[in-house]
Amino acid sequence: MGASKGQRLSGMQKQVLSLYRGFLRAARSKPTEDRRQIESVVSAEFRRNSKQVDRKNFLYIEYLLRRGKKQLDQLKNPDTMGISSLNVSPSQNNKAKT
Repeated sequence: MGASKGQRLSGMQKQVLSLYRGFLRAARSKPTEDRRQIESVVSAEFRRNSKQVDRKNFLYIEYLLRRGKKQLDQLKNPDTMGISSLNVSPSQNNKAKT
């Protein structure tokens, strides 16, 4: 997702970055130990998806965005202290469908 200087981000890229920032902001409201765990899981999951998901598979990326927004809403709940994982079960969804 790294945009070089002068390169504009697509709408979907902006949504992904916004979701990522949202997770980091939500993590700030949690206790220190939980915050570290949340940041670690979120960072690893976004990094993994950036490498494994085909950038042209818009349907799957939109699915991940919707799923991420639901998880973010859960994380924002004051009773939620952390997340165990954001992993999606392995499937063919990360390959481009033609």
